[in-house]
Amino acid sequence: MMKRVCVFCGSSRGTNPAYCEAAQKLGHVLAKRGLELVFGAGHIGLMGVLADAVIAAGGHTTGVIPRAMVDRELAHAGLGRLHIVDTMHERKALMADLSDAFIALPGGFGTADELFEILTWAQLGIHQKPVGLVNTAGFFDPLLAWLDRAVTDGFLKPKHRRLLIEAANVEELLDRLGQFHPVPSQGIESADR
Repeated sequence: MMKRVCVFCGSSRGTNPAYCEAAQKLGHVLAKRGLELVFGAGHIGLMGVLADAVIAAGGHTTGVIPRAMVDRELAHAGLGRLHIVDTMHERKALMADLSDAFIALPGGFGTADELFEILTWAQLGIHQKPVGLVNTAGFFDPLLAWLDRAVTDGFLKPKHRRLLIEAANVEELLDRLGQFHPVPSQGIESADR
């Protein structure tokens, strides 16, 4: 049962207003459904928009941030809980431990890093939690095409490609994540067998 959802998203707002709208919508829907937000604790970009929306809707928030980012005054001051860690590796591991599901919104290198690490962990059987993305304004279309090409060219098994759940809107994605049933893991296996 999902209680906490980790969201990976940009520390920028991006150029399309649809990205902020999706972050706000996700924040409101998380709060409405009683799901706690776990995220990178930033007050800037889509992270800040998302957290502000959860808080405004009466929801619960948990942020995880490296000390160096707190020192640069990037931590959101209004969070219910704030975990300060030493490294980015600790940040990602703690967010994963605290969460029951993962969602990616538009973002850059950091968002991609977090999304692919959590997908790799699912592929290797390290966790069996659902992972999804909100494909706002087709932002992830090139990424999804690349994953499909990786399957076609033999670098990714179809069952591993299906680990990433996609939806164009927040409600549909949350419904699909809530219906996720993990496939029994056979332990660590290579992607190309």
